Amino acid sequence: MSRFSFLEWPVVRQLRSGDPLGRGEAVTSQKTRDITARTSTADRVVQSVCPYCAVGCGQRVFVKDEKVVQIEGDYDSPISRGRLCPKGSASEQLVNAPSRQMSVLYRAPYAKDWQHLDLETATDMVADRFIEARRNTWEDTDEQGRALRRTMGIAGLGGATLDNEENYLIKKLFTAAGAVQLENQARI
Repeated sequence: MSRFSFLEWPVVRQLRSGDPLGRGEAVTSQKTRDITARTSTADRVVQSVCPYCAVGCGQRVFVKDEKVVQIEGDYDSPISRGRLCPKGSASEQLVNAPSRQMSVLYRAPYAKDWQHLDLETATDMVADRFIEARRNTWEDTDEQGRALRRTMGIAGLGGATLDNEENYLIKKLFTAAGAVQLENQARI
């Protein structure tokens, strides 16, 4: 067990290191000196856009061993100029959360348990139900014969983790399908 040296006393360290006010090297512990930032050990930095809202703040994503280790604001972004809101700052957790679902889960009507499905089967199920709902609830004209060309059996709700482009494409898809009930989580 090593003994604490008189030379390591804070006041002595301040005078010895040329930091009389104790605002720099004199108050930095050895443990702090040994720490390296996650950003300095990253293999590469990828520019991205925050996925949470429609603002489109720029992000710098630090990747090491093909895993996201840190996300910071992008100073080159003309929109956010290096700033991120609390959700954008925590978006690293969106990718690295241990409870993140990585497979499709399906629960049949009246079933108690979830079952795993492959992505192709789940996509086909959604498409079949979408087409069937559109076909069964299509309204071509109203009682006076005016053109409606809509369906009230399909509604769309955009999410806050989708970016502008994804929400735009979803709105175009649902509008083309005849849906008129479209909303976004950001407005609710």
